[in-house]
Amino acid sequence: MSEAETKRPLAEPVEEEAPDAAELLRGVLHDERFEPGMIVLDRQEVPLADDGLPAYVKEEAPTPLRGAYIYLSVIGFFCGTIVISALNLGARWSDPIVKIPVLIGAVPLFIAMSEAALRVARSVPAWWPINRGRALFRALWVLTILAIAAILALAVRAALFA
Repeated sequence: MSEAETKRPLAEPVEEEAPDAAELLRGVLHDERFEPGMIVLDRQEVPLADDGLPAYVKEEAPTPLRGAYIYLSVIGFFCGTIVISALNLGARWSDPIVKIPVLIGAVPLFIAMSEAALRVARSVPAWWPINRGRALFRALWVLTILAIAAILALAVRAALFA
C-alpha cells in the first residue's frame, strides 16, 4: 500500500445540512383523526408472526383505566404479599394484619382484573376472523381471569366473616 492510501480518511465530510428533526416527525406524528383530549393510539405497522399472521391486533378503543392499570396492580400485589406472609407466619383470617390489607388491596385488584378481562375480551372478536385458535386462547384467558376474581372474592369473604 502506498502512503496516500494509508493516510486517506475513512469517510469524506459531507457539506449538506442535516434535516430538521421536528420537520421529519411532523409527517409521522400527524394523524387527521386526532382531536384535542383524545388518547393517542399506537398506529405502527403490525409485524407478522412466523406463521404469516399478524403478531397482534390493534386496539381500537383503549380501556378506561389504561394508565392506572399497573398502579392498581401494585397496590393489590403489596397487600397480597402482606396477607400471605401473615397467614404463613400463623395469623388467622380474623386478625387485623390479614383483614385490613385484604380490604385495602381487594378493591384496586378487582378493578385491575376487570380492566384486564375487558381488554382481553375485546381482543376475542378482533382475532376471530383472523385466527380462531388465538381467539379461543384469549377467551380462555377471560375465563381464567374471572375464576381468579371468584377466588379473590372468596378470600375477601373469608376475611370479612372470620
